[in-house]
Amino acid sequence: MSMDIMGMLIKYQAYGYFFLIVFLVTVLYWYYFHLYKSEKTGRRNFEKYGKIALEDEIYNKPIEPMPIKKSKIEQQRGAK
Repeated sequence: MSMDIMGMLIKYQAYGYFFLIVFLVTVLYWYYFHLYKSEKTGRRNFEKYGKIALEDEIYNKPIEPMPIKKSKIEQQRGAK
């Protein structure tokens, strides 16, 4: 009886491994497609991000400008 249970566990482990590989491959292709689409539509330029390792000094220009956000105190003062 113990061998029968062990055989079932091995079978289910094989099914689990197969579905895990299929899931991971699907996620990988989706991520590749997302990166490709972002590059083509112009939302991101990943070549600029590749230069971060080479241009990492404190005085280098940022890759993308950060939007200036008002602090909560300034927002409350503006609402009054």
